[in-house]
Amino acid sequence: MASSYSAQHLQETAEIVGQLSADDCEKCVATLAAAKAAGGRLFILGVGGSAANASHAVNDFRKIGGFEAYAPTDNVSELTARTNDEGWPTVFVEWLKTSRLSNKDVILVYSVGGGNLEKNVSPNLVYALQHAQEVGAKIVGIVGKDGGYTAQVADACVIVPVVNPGNITPHSEAFQGVIWHLFVSHPSLKSNQTKWESTR
Repeated sequence: MASSYSAQHLQETAEIVGQLSADDCEKCVATLAAAKAAGGRLFILGVGGSAANASHAVNDFRKIGGFEAYAPTDNVSELTARTNDEGWPTVFVEWLKTSRLSNKDVILVYSVGGGNLEKNVSPNLVYALQHAQEVGAKIVGIVGKDGGYTAQVADACVIVPVVNPGNITPHSEAFQGVIWHLFVSHPSLKSNQTKWESTR
């Protein structure tokens, strides 16, 4: 029955909330706040549903957080040109090189698996993070499962707990939204009031 699945999904969601690490969230906020204070930029990377989340988050980090933020996937012309001419694995790293990623900047990764070269899953994230390490940019992640390469190299990372192996992707992508809204609402990052709250 649909209603029993609905109850199950909501129960899983509640379990994840109870298991999320507030300390890891605070570390991510501190890393982002330090980069913002230093005049650094924020680059948000994600593919698939995570790319859509990245686009939404760029809006929030810019408008609410006052953070200069970008998502490479927002420019479909450049993304597809790079995919066509150079190949999918390098779309992010070459975009970041053109943007002159530096040690003042921070990368925020949204991903279910976090990237894995051995399994050829999201290699574009891995190559981007390797470049970030080379130039000394900070790395923050919101990822699912074991976090993959992102969790291995991140300065701060939130891993969405697995409560049902059959629902890793929907929960991981849903909680990207929960967590980035926590970030932009955090007093250390929030610069501007949100519309409805400002009308009280």
